[in-house]
Amino acid sequence: MDYAHYQRIKVERDGRLLTLTLNRPDVLNAVDEQMQKELAQIFYDVNLDDDADVVVIQGAGAAFSAGGDITWLGESSARGAPPSTVDGKRLVFGLLDCEKPIIARLHGSCVGLGATVALFCDIIIAAEGTKIGDPHVKVGIVAGDGGAVIWPQLIGFAKAKEMLMTGDLITAQEAERIGLINYCVPADQLDAKVSAMAQKLLNGATQAIRFTKVATNIHLKQIATAVMDASVAYETMTFFTQDHHEAVKAFQEKRRPKFTGR
Repeated sequence: MDYAHYQRIKVERDGRLLTLTLNRPDVLNAVDEQMQKELAQIFYDVNLDDDADVVVIQGAGAAFSAGGDITWLGESSARGAPPSTVDGKRLVFGLLDCEKPIIARLHGSCVGLGATVALFCDIIIAAEGTKIGDPHVKVGIVAGDGGAVIWPQLIGFAKAKEMLMTGDLITAQEAERIGLINYCVPADQLDAKVSAMAQKLLNGATQAIRFTKVATNIHLKQIATAVMDASVAYETMTFFTQDHHEAVKAFQEKRRPKFTGR
């Protein structure tokens, strides 16, 4: 499998371990149109990669991902062409359909679409100091890119609705405590923990591990199928609201948005 055409995702191979690095470190790996398209495709390519059995996904620089690039979102809304709903759905189903175990290595910020990518992975390991959340509502849009699917499955509806409706961030320690992620470790132990988990999976019965993931994901895929069309439609609708335009303007002017509910 040749990954040379990917511009926003760096792909490295170490034996049968594949490492994917979100590679826009200058903007905390915020997802722009190009990265969204690449995320929508790469897990399908990985699934067909006969030379890889385990995948690690991480972010370059100081963060995993700051979520959607607010400048891109604002420009897209202004020209009446919000982010592709097709790419949004392909990203989620690409993660669910990839038969190979995926480990998310988190540090710094892991928010919005970045959190969606991480939480749909199979094992999530974060460094202390990592902040995790889905603040879509804080920029006036619906958490429709997968948050409404995955958060309730991991931590239950009551807590998930609180997190999604407030857009608040939590620490990695709290995320581990409530079952949102698997492990929170000291920052200087993150690489060792991720490496040990990858090696455990690589040394295991590959087919048994792979198809255990497939079987476990059946129910989650059914939920995603039921929810995603509506959730991305609601998200698209809110890209055209005054509240979202106000959030973009406030970001550009470095101030808090003043929402009016319109």
